[in-house]
Amino acid sequence: MIHARTLAICAVGIMCSTHGLEAQGLSQYRNFELGSNVVSVSALAGLASSDAKVIRQRPAVLQDLEWRPSRWVAGSIAKSTDPVEEIRFSFYNDQLFRVVVDYAHERTAGMTGADMIAAISAVYGTAAPRTSRAPGSAASPLDRESGMPVARWGDIDHAVVLFQSTSYGVPFRLVVTDVRLDGLAKEAETQALRLDVLEAPSREIARQQKERDDASAAATKARDANKSVFLQ
Repeated sequence: MIHARTLAICAVGIMCSTHGLEAQGLSQYRNFELGSNVVSVSALAGLASSDAKVIRQRPAVLQDLEWRPSRWVAGSIAKSTDPVEEIRFSFYNDQLFRVVVDYAHERTAGMTGADMIAAISAVYGTAAPRTSRAPGSAASPLDRESGMPVARWGDIDHAVVLFQSTSYGVPFRLVVTDVRLDGLAKEAETQALRLDVLEAPSREIARQQKERDDASAAATKARDANKSVFLQ
């Protein structure tokens, strides 16, 4: 009975923390809307837009913004029941294309994948049947680090995937994605890596030249300083 009651409280906490028990659009997580810009997402999270970290600058601007909800209820000394440990917002050319939600160990302790699916289904609707990855398709780095996908919600434009991990990392992770923007971001990342490889020789030449120039400038400065005070 105690175990069941604990799970029920955790499930309600997850649902309420998504701002309402009614069905929520697949383009949202809480009040955060896919497609929003850095400024509006930062404002909702109570962060400065300058906190966004630039991951890539070409051929598209890719940025990440990390947010940890307060562990305390605003205006009181009571601990928060928010199950979220951290949220990472990812932007493609100033458009939010992915939200990665990591749930805290202590707020999901004892909960099974089925418990989490039930809680999240209260927000996004019935989960889609689980399907295996298409032959020949590789898991993304994010998929590999997130653990095992246990449920999916989505349509042609959006994907919401719940992951469960048995490693030391977060026990549950929810990833909310704009499919089109995510595809563009992955393409931009691939192109950026290709450019890095192509430009690596010229960057190395430039680095070596800068080292020579810096050494020459330092030697000239030292020579001028020593000549001015040198006494025979």
